[in-house]
Amino acid sequence: MPALLHLDASARRRSVSREVGDAFAAAWREARPAAAYVHRDLAADPVPFIDEAWTQLCDHVLEDGITRIADLPSAARTPGQRRAWGIVEPLLTELAAADVVLIATPMYNYSIPAQLKAWLDQVTFPRMSLKARFVVATARGGAYSPGAPKERFDYQERYLRDFFAGHFAVEDTVFVNAELVNSRIDPGLAHLRERHEESYAAALSTARRLGGEY
Repeated sequence: MPALLHLDASARRRSVSREVGDAFAAAWREARPAAAYVHRDLAADPVPFIDEAWTQLCDHVLEDGITRIADLPSAARTPGQRRAWGIVEPLLTELAAADVVLIATPMYNYSIPAQLKAWLDQVTFPRMSLKARFVVATARGGAYSPGAPKERFDYQERYLRDFFAGHFAVEDTVFVNAELVNSRIDPGLAHLRERHEESYAAALSTARRLGGEY
């Protein structure tokens, strides 16, 4: 049975990234009514930052040559490491079970929110491979698409694409970006509101289409 893991990272309860992610999730679930679906709100229920015990777990994974997620519990050798594993285990179980991982995230300061980075740090161990495909639904206050003046400041898509390729060997991450969201509230960007609405509508349409296809 296919499974979708849906992560939300926006600090806003009502946000464009959540709306675009929800469009994908709704289409995916409609196409697969019997499939498994897990939603984790990283803003409402933040994942703790990694600590020294987590780094020790990672060291033991390397020392012991562990390559399978099923063997990871053996890396926890002290009470502190077992507590660290207790945090990681449900997160990693959800990730390992997923066929599709949907990440809905805003761009904060040209990159990703701390709550998403905390989740990535927790679930990343050396030499772990996944079966999942990744879809990232984003909202950006400005324009960062190819040819835009701020294209070079996009450390959101660049970071996530490189991260999934480098750590999980996932080379085909798909991004669905809604841009110029700040034109809704910033008078200095009001003249770009129409371009935002076009980007927003295209993102919703693409998310729905991909949700039905994945």
